[in-house]
Amino acid sequence: MQKTGKVSGRKLTLVPLVAATCFMVSGGPYGLEELVQASGYKLAIAILFFLPLLWSLPTGLMVGELSAALPSQGGFYVWVRRALGPFWGFQEAWLSLMASVFDMGAYPTVAVLYLKHVWPQAGEGNNGVLIAASILLACLAWNLFGAKAVGDGSVLLGLLLMVPFSVITVYALFRHGIPVAATSVSAGKSDLLAAILVAMWNYMGWDNASTVAEEVENPQRTYPRVMIIALVVIMLSYIVPVAAVWSAHLPVNAWETGSWASIAGTVVGPWLGLAVVAGALVSTAGILNSLTMSYSRLPVAMAEDGYLPRAFTLKLGNGAPWFAIVVCGLAWGLSLKLSFDRLIMLDILLYGASLVLEFVALVVLRIHEPELPRPFRVPGGLPVAVLLGMGPAALLVVALIKNRNEHLGHFSTLTLGLAMAAAGVVCYFAAAHARTRRRPSGLKS
Repeated sequence: MQKTGKVSGRKLTLVPLVAATCFMVSGGPYGLEELVQASGYKLAIAILFFLPLLWSLPTGLMVGELSAALPSQGGFYVWVRRALGPFWGFQEAWLSLMASVFDMGAYPTVAVLYLKHVWPQAGEGNNGVLIAASILLACLAWNLFGAKAVGDGSVLLGLLLMVPFSVITVYALFRHGIPVAATSVSAGKSDLLAAILVAMWNYMGWDNASTVAEEVENPQRTYPRVMIIALVVIMLSYIVPVAAVWSAHLPVNAWETGSWASIAGTVVGPWLGLAVVAGALVSTAGILNSLTMSYSRLPVAMAEDGYLPRAFTLKLGNGAPWFAIVVCGLAWGLSLKLSFDRLIMLDILLYGASLVLEFVALVVLRIHEPELPRPFRVPGGLPVAVLLGMGPAALLVVALIKNRNEHLGHFSTLTLGLAMAAAGVVCYFAAAHARTRRRPSGLKS
């Protein structure tokens, strides 16, 4: 094992990074069911088309510029620290890591919901938690083989998970109708805010790709291309299957989390329902793989700056930060008992706050470091850079409103989220005090 040094293996190139980014953001149409259920087909497709123009495209452009200008391990943590100072850099990392606790719990939770469609015992007792924990553990182990292994695996997993949805799309487009009697799910209550929140969750995570910049081939050129290609791929992977099922006249009340399996069985046949469940497991593995690669680099960058113990910089010969992977994995396991709805609400709230800091960093760096080499620059000058963050900030307000009315135990999810964010302030001063006392040689200021 090694503590520092260059990665000895091959680096991530365009296609593997596109695949890994798609998994960091999406992982296929799994999880869209509540969006359709809450808003209906027409509004769901409109949300899937227009929301990324306000939420994903601005973020992708921001990530493209800052990743090309500052391609460093730690990505967005490094950007905010450079633009706003160590306090806000720490808050950026803290908010992202806290969001990851709920983010990494949501995906295996969705996988278990799908598994229940073919194996009801998956939802009994602690079976669901044990299954989710096993999937998470397998992905932590995969990450120990390094970023290149994760990127290459993402290409294969991405192709596999989209096969069942391609079959659903083709069958649905060429069938003239689905018998209403074939569905048995009760109608849900229309909830526009819930629909937008689900769509935001399915379109977020673009900045996660930035934390592995040191392990990317020619990052200045690669990142801007990755952002655009991945956005187009993800939009199509969402809109096309939903529109195809709509064309087959499947009732809206057939949709609920995990129901792609039953929809596949209704449109095509039971064999495809099984394939969709298998695809859900593949999707979960791809997402957790890519996000483990991303999130585990944050503690490494913080430790190199002296805000976490040096043990977090321990790496294997292939560059995998094994200590950070293990510690993050233990934290992620804590959220596996929460419901899907609660997980995504807390995830979006904390992630949204960190995203606002990144847009502020974009503007501040434009003002204070105008001569910083920017191989890719968001067009339109400073006014456009300012306007770029307005859409995501407005959508964060939507998340705040929704979280205010939802509860986890005796507390609203908004209160819990704000408490977790406030804890970052306390942790910063504790870490800064410990850092001052240690003062290791060569530490960054």
